[in-house]
Amino acid sequence: MSPSSNPSPRRVAIVGATGAVGREMVSVLHRRAFPVAELGLFASERSAGRTMETPFGVKTLAAFDPDVVKGYDIVLMAVSGDFAKEHAPTLASAGAVVIDNSSAFRYDPEIPLIVPEINAGALGTSRLIANPNCTTAILVLALGPLHRAFGLKRVIVSTYQATSGAGAEGMAELEEQTRNQLSGLPVANSVFRHPIPFNVIPQIDAFQDNGYTKEEMKVTWESRKILGIPDLPASCTAVRIPTYRAHSESVTIETERPVTADAARAVLAEAPGVKLADDPANGVYPMPLTATGEFDVEVGRIRANPVFGGNGLDFFLCGDQLLKGAALNAVQIAELTL
Repeated sequence: MSPSSNPSPRRVAIVGATGAVGREMVSVLHRRAFPVAELGLFASERSAGRTMETPFGVKTLAAFDPDVVKGYDIVLMAVSGDFAKEHAPTLASAGAVVIDNSSAFRYDPEIPLIVPEINAGALGTSRLIANPNCTTAILVLALGPLHRAFGLKRVIVSTYQATSGAGAEGMAELEEQTRNQLSGLPVANSVFRHPIPFNVIPQIDAFQDNGYTKEEMKVTWESRKILGIPDLPASCTAVRIPTYRAHSESVTIETERPVTADAARAVLAEAPGVKLADDPANGVYPMPLTATGEFDVEVGRIRANPVFGGNGLDFFLCGDQLLKGAALNAVQIAELTL
């Protein structure tokens, strides 16, 4: 966890505690034995006063009050970007370490965007820290070690993203509308632009002027910042698929120096946060079924890419969107501050 063998307990607040990411943050704090002196769970006014079962016991939800929350040592925010912009800087100025899961501060050059296994050194002394987009966090766990070993020249990625990327409502729509589909009932959609059961939707977030969606551009912008390669050529196609909570990604890279599949496997086998799942002959490769609920990101189907000759590589990866893609990464950032 921390270089300190016995870190002092911290007062931890979770803002947005009733959402899918907020609930996962509570679980991860417990699973990683984070030294929690006090856990405060904050939500909307309509949730205030309700109780919530947690690994830390039954907790009563409180309405968000900045004057109360700024008294905590660490604040994990799982809220909208607008809410974060309004409150996160004030909380950080009051002395809390604020780790924000929204996109509000990710592109601010003054605010670190952190994946601890890749760029922990960029944390500095900032008390406001951005958590990356889920797809990016999962991707850079593989790109970072490969860049250090072989140098990245360009990256092309297609993502197959679970409904959890749209929150608890997205997972509920998948479940409810799949049941309707199988029962012969009308299939409606409200969270996604089209019905999600037995479908794939090649749109996540709004389209930009360049024809890419904002989700796709996030992968490019954030990967460049985290990897420290501001001019990295990168292209992403993001697709929503009818799974619950693990994102998959098909990745092609061109490297500066020659790369082989065996050399890449050796690098990735030692990479922190990565689990090598690469035995296709025996049906072992990354899948949502095996990555769900796991801290590590699975990487497999590693093979030479013939388009780029000796400097090309293809691979497939899968990681739990609510864990490494959100809650786990946020808690790991908090661990860096202990």
